[in-house]
Amino acid sequence: MNYKKLGNTNLEVSTICLGTMTWGEQNSEEEGFEQMDYALEKGVNFWDTAELYSIPPKEKTFGLTEKIIGNWFQKTKKRDKVILATKVAGPSRNYIRGGENSYGIKNMTIALNESLKRLKTDYIDLYQLHWPERKTNMFGRLGYEHKEDDKNWNKFEDVLENLQKFKKEGKIREVGLSNETPWGVTRCLQISKQNNLPKMMSIQNPYNLLNRTYEIGLAEISIREKVGLLAYSPLATGYLTGKYRNNQMPENSRLERDGDFWTRYDKPNTTKAVDAYFEIAKKNNIDLTQMSLKFCEIQPFVTSVIIGATKMDQLKTNIESVNINLSEEVINEINEVQNIYQNPCP
Repeated sequence: MNYKKLGNTNLEVSTICLGTMTWGEQNSEEEGFEQMDYALEKGVNFWDTAELYSIPPKEKTFGLTEKIIGNWFQKTKKRDKVILATKVAGPSRNYIRGGENSYGIKNMTIALNESLKRLKTDYIDLYQLHWPERKTNMFGRLGYEHKEDDKNWNKFEDVLENLQKFKKEGKIREVGLSNETPWGVTRCLQISKQNNLPKMMSIQNPYNLLNRTYEIGLAEISIREKVGLLAYSPLATGYLTGKYRNNQMPENSRLERDGDFWTRYDKPNTTKAVDAYFEIAKKNNIDLTQMSLKFCEIQPFVTSVIIGATKMDQLKTNIESVNINLSEEVINEINEVQNIYQNPCP
């Protein structure tokens, strides 16, 4: 396994992060336990979850993934072996604190304490804001429309002060962002410096061979400010495994189960780009899944690549991606495809 520093902290996190959002929906608790056992054995010490999970989000499964992780901690007594990340949900569904903004002190305190309870732990290593409270572009949305009078969100200063309070109480160690824009990241960093408030140590945004938009603005921020990317959806909901090629629809796959939810990668040039990457992998005798993950891992702005698997053979393939090498020739071929089909799934 490979490791990198989380931001400018002393935390050494594995460059493969165990994603958990299917546990409680596509995976049982027993299967989640098996994945955690195997990942830790292979050196994966960094796990990511969220109060919102399982995915797709439903009221009946809200918080269930955290409960599964907490039960594993209780059973194995290995909490100290894991660098644990979770997230507080932004304003969304009525069953989450009435759909209100979550980053005020009252709702944030409730969210954090309930996560700690479900996770059966006294502290969280990385506490992340799942998405912005303000109306902005996220989850692949284009066409930003600015409304000057939109003040229905907590000020960055107040949110950072809340996080500072939680740090002083020992409930969280570090903080991070998710689904955030360059402006949002920059404002957080600026206010942190000016007011001696907690610095964001990571940004969890999508990044994969079908969506390299992170490179346009956020990559520079990540490198210059030491706020590394935790790349989610590195396999583009499975498209970059090749399992949906030639109109295949594997039974119990995410698209087969919840196709209406996973529309982000159903775009006009998706198939053409995936086929081109498949040919590169085939030509160079590389597994397409591992090529896709390794490309993410080797980027200088990436701290860790968040993998998600529903089957053990998928998990093993994903983790073993750290052991392959991509030649300069392969990387050039990948970039040629990107030039032809530029970010088909932003």
